[in-house]
Amino acid sequence: QVYLVESGGGLVQAGGSLRLSCAVSGGTVSTFVMKWFRQAPRKEREFVASIAWTPAVPTYLDSVKGRFTVSRDNARNTVYLQMNALMPEDTAVYYCNTGSVWGPGTQVTVSS
Repeated sequence: QVYLVESGGGLVQAGGSLRLSCAVSGGTVSTFVMKWFRQAPRKEREFVASIAWTPAVPTYLDSVKGRFTVSRDNARNTVYLQMNALMPEDTAVYYCNTGSVWGPGTQVTVSS
């Protein structure tokens, strides 16, 4: 059974940065396609970024390209989402996902 746990969310001012982590247990992150999603209040959950297992080619939502970077540390079995130049519209609960498995989410709030 694979489990995912996100961390690193918080409150930050516009223009600031946060790094989210997704710790994977019960499986090996190097063999998964790992994804980040987010859900803002009263909105649908949307795809943010993904990283394949080999080659580790990332893909991004257009609105975060150039600001967010997804990466994977196989030794730590952890996936990261580095978020720079944050904007108020990035405010959401961020979820880590692989296949049908979801983490509980971590709140990111960006103040203007």
